[in-house]
Amino acid sequence: MAAPARFRRVLLKVSGEALLGAQPFGIDEKVVDRIAGEVGQAVESGVEVALVVGGGNIFRGMTIAKAGGNRVAGDHMGMLATVMNAIGMHEALERRGISSRIFSAVPMPTICETFSQQRAERALKRGRVVLFAGGTGNPFFTTDSGAALRAAEMGCDALFKGTNVDGVYSADPKKHPDAVRFDRITHAEVLARGLQVMDAAAVALARDNHIPLIVFSIQAPNAFVEVLHGQGRATIIADE
Repeated sequence: MAAPARFRRVLLKVSGEALLGAQPFGIDEKVVDRIAGEVGQAVESGVEVALVVGGGNIFRGMTIAKAGGNRVAGDHMGMLATVMNAIGMHEALERRGISSRIFSAVPMPTICETFSQQRAERALKRGRVVLFAGGTGNPFFTTDSGAALRAAEMGCDALFKGTNVDGVYSADPKKHPDAVRFDRITHAEVLARGLQVMDAAAVALARDNHIPLIVFSIQAPNAFVEVLHGQGRATIIADE
């Protein structure tokens, strides 16, 4: 018998880049379908799952800012990219028979629902996967901050960060082969060391609301489900 899930309600944050697969741009349907299947397994095990997907596979607001353009306009374009990814993930979930709803921080009622904590809460309690799009709805905030904010608003027991590496390291392991991997570390240590796990605002928000951050590789098949059940390989960021 599989070990029971460690959490009642979680938020899974997936970077937009994770949806690329082997492509240079856009969405790899095979990757999206695999992630949707793993989310479905989590729901079947009794876990309530919220989901935030970044937009970096389509557009990053900082691209315009670095080129000397309007950062606000760039961030607005990035928010729209997250909505596109949320729609793609929603369709993958629905194809598998997994009921889901999209809530956007930016009102666009002809495409998806405007975020409401009360409606999202009801959807989660009914076993639906809730997708949060549009970041925080404000420029200058990343989707990491948006994920931490929604995790706090929804009372999540943990925030899962799916990345391209299997945890938190003292430096980028791709550039520094001697980087040290942490099995467990505190929010305060992440901030003090300046570790590039999530942006500082997201880590601080998670710390202040006593939300553990669990960092794992979204590229490893079934890793989300395994870590959710206390198996697999991940780094836990918690102050307790």
